[in-house]
Amino acid sequence: MEYKKILTVQDISCFGQCSLTVALPILSAAGHETCILPSAVLSTHTAGFSGYTFRDLTDDIPAITAHWKKEGLFFDAIYTGYLGSTQQIAYVKDMFANLSAKGCITIVDPAMADGGKLYPAFDQAFVEEMKSLAFSADIILPNITEACFLTGIEYKEKYDETYITELIRALQKAGAKTVVLTGVGYTDDTTGVVVSDEKGTQYYKHEKISKGSHGTGDVYSSAFAGALLHGFDTYKSAVIAADYTVACIKNTVGDSSHWYGVKFEPVLPLYIKLLGL
Repeated sequence: MEYKKILTVQDISCFGQCSLTVALPILSAAGHETCILPSAVLSTHTAGFSGYTFRDLTDDIPAITAHWKKEGLFFDAIYTGYLGSTQQIAYVKDMFANLSAKGCITIVDPAMADGGKLYPAFDQAFVEEMKSLAFSADIILPNITEACFLTGIEYKEKYDETYITELIRALQKAGAKTVVLTGVGYTDDTTGVVVSDEKGTQYYKHEKISKGSHGTGDVYSSAFAGALLHGFDTYKSAVIAADYTVACIKNTVGDSSHWYGVKFEPVLPLYIKLLGL
């Protein structure tokens, strides 16, 4: 396997198993040199904790990227997760333009909404800036809520395949090249992912576990990026990421003391096996 260099840009929540504390070990387990650019440092993530500390690193980003460019450091893939402001999105677009090696794959998880609503820190101005980033990337990984904000299509809790097809087509019409739409379930006990690329549109269905866990979106996106950079096509990468994420959730269910995240580390051997390493 060729040794690839991937940059991931998102925050560090020091405790809570999300963002960079998930992305770094998963991408490393996939066999890639994993470089990080933290957008902020928090003592914990913001779901269920109170009084957490927060340090915004937006002002540090230009100097870091300028140094990398001066040193001739370029990346085979750039993968973004949670970005905290429109200014950070603008900086990432600059990274796409100036830090990409030949053939660089750009992957955007437009982490900004769920359950029909934007996260509290974001507004429509953030959505508009995220559109410009998402539609410039090679691959986007929105959930249904994020796809609705990116396209202006009304969010629905209950939907059918026609609705999902409409969402996919609207994303592509807006400029999306490859879409990996997560959290798509047509029955109460199943969910899955829809992949639409140059090969067509495919759906991977798997069981839905009633109790979710914080950070599973980051686990999924990181596992997807790791598989893709390993050489699997988009659909197979989506399948590997889904199977690994489900296994991580199953490994966490039943442990009431571990409410703040998903116990993904003990399941890394499965991910490595799925990659054929």
